[in-house]
Amino acid sequence: MSITVRKFDAVIVGAGGAGLRAAIQLSESGYKTAVITKVFPTRSHTVAAQGGVAASLGNSEEDHWHWHMYDTVKGSDWLGDQDAIEFMCKKANECVIELEHYGMPFDRTDAGKIYQRPFGGHMSNFGEKPVARSCAAADRTGHAMLHAMYQRNIKASTQFFVEWMALDLVRDDEGEVLGVTAMDMETGEIVVFHAKATIFATGGAGRICYSSTNAFINTGDGLGMAARAGIPLEDMEFWQFHPTGVAGAGVLNTEGVRGEGGILRNSQGERFMERYAPNAKDLASRDVVSRAITTEINEGRGCGPNKDFVLLDISHLDPATIMKRLPGIREIAIQFAGVDCIREPIPVVPTAHYQMGGIPTNYNGQVVVPGKRSQNEIVPGFYAAGECACASVHGANRLGTNSLLDLLVFGKSAGESAVEQLKQSPKAHKELPPGEIDRALARVDRLNSQKDGASVHETQLEMRRTMQKHAGVFRFADLLKQGVAKILDVQKDVQRTEIRDKSKVFNTARIEALELENLIEVAVATMVSAEARKESRGAHVRDDAPDTEEFPNGRDDRNWLKHSLWYKDGNRLDYKSVKLTPLTVETIALKKRAY
Repeated sequence: MSITVRKFDAVIVGAGGAGLRAAIQLSESGYKTAVITKVFPTRSHTVAAQGGVAASLGNSEEDHWHWHMYDTVKGSDWLGDQDAIEFMCKKANECVIELEHYGMPFDRTDAGKIYQRPFGGHMSNFGEKPVARSCAAADRTGHAMLHAMYQRNIKASTQFFVEWMALDLVRDDEGEVLGVTAMDMETGEIVVFHAKATIFATGGAGRICYSSTNAFINTGDGLGMAARAGIPLEDMEFWQFHPTGVAGAGVLNTEGVRGEGGILRNSQGERFMERYAPNAKDLASRDVVSRAITTEINEGRGCGPNKDFVLLDISHLDPATIMKRLPGIREIAIQFAGVDCIREPIPVVPTAHYQMGGIPTNYNGQVVVPGKRSQNEIVPGFYAAGECACASVHGANRLGTNSLLDLLVFGKSAGESAVEQLKQSPKAHKELPPGEIDRALARVDRLNSQKDGASVHETQLEMRRTMQKHAGVFRFADLLKQGVAKILDVQKDVQRTEIRDKSKVFNTARIEALELENLIEVAVATMVSAEARKESRGAHVRDDAPDTEEFPNGRDDRNWLKHSLWYKDGNRLDYKSVKLTPLTVETIALKKRAY
């Protein structure tokens, strides 16, 4: 079967914030750049980001990048790499101002500067009190960001392949990445995108869970492709549950609601966060707030007939403030909860939101793997940025608004690294290894020929229920052990899924089956890594790791201050050291994490 080969200097998979920012860097440097995306760029999941992007501009009150760095290390429960965290926090102001110059319509202060709001876990003077650090465009920051960067890419002549799905990485015998195979959804045609530099910006995989704030397109495609190509996935046990998903729907209510003065209340009307985080209260980090809400529900103080949610109250705010700063939240509350938040509170519950782990990278956006010479050997020609990557700046728990910052900083950094590589590359593309292309074709052929197989829908549902039950906000040793066995059974079903529609034109059944093959890699990596980590840290909290003086919050730094690496081959785990040495400042020393 002859396969069309299209040659580019660089190919980027994913057109969300990270992909668009990387594309700007490459296209404006004069390189022929292709962006492959399952949906139109401005419908990528970054569009759903509401609250803002973190930067220590100090427009509302005094702030400093070093304070931001401290908050990020503390938020990560010391699992974040401090060199990458310093790099991100230092670059924040530059990247935000750059975005403003692209035309991003940030809200403004009366003095005309970028408006900033407080956000959970962001504090002044090394944890003293909440600080206004989130640069926002009302509660539609991601939407505004995507449009600004998409327009910049159009100006730079970036070539977009919309409604295409990447299938597999192409690597040669030396391990260098030479591009990807991809399917045109409109025709079913499979094409090789042959490139000297390949950047993954495929976003998260929140659809492994039954209740999620993630879009249906968030199926971990980049992680699945990387795992099948022999690249390990890092820290996949760490999943953030956003504390304020709409009860019953999972749709996100930004942390900016609490930044603007929103209060969480239980069935007794009590502002319960004062018990769990006396200083930060409702603006504690997301994992702390999620566990507090779950505890309130578990102890019988939940609201509603089933006592299974709490209330997010902004009815005490000036309606004009709500309409100016939180118009999208009011719309979400009306559409998905049936309440007008100007007059009554919103029912909320913790919902799967963000993966802290991903494809291992350094702060230059280069994919790194353990090798003979070091723990972080660069994979030639391969880069990753955004939620699919693990730099690791988020460690065991991400602070709100650091995700949009991550997109900007590491999208740009990956783009810059690719530009440097292309400057040094020979003019001709390396020869493609035919066996690698056959691998992608074999996956599609298997779906086309499978008979008496498992239902994609039922298998997907079983995976999501398993993840929700066995790897939730709180984790229990026996449930994790059972979860590993169950998810491996689901994996067997995924390998024999059947689609009845064999047509080529816009065959969504085939796309969903291929997406499930990516999701299951993430689900297995998550469950296996979580069962193995015998401590509590950040978003990973186990019942058998109690809070003691020796193990603060159940954290075991002697044995578990290390990154986990899950390999698909053999379903095995390995580990590597956390980088505790920043680039220019002193190490932020280990201490108990409290708000």
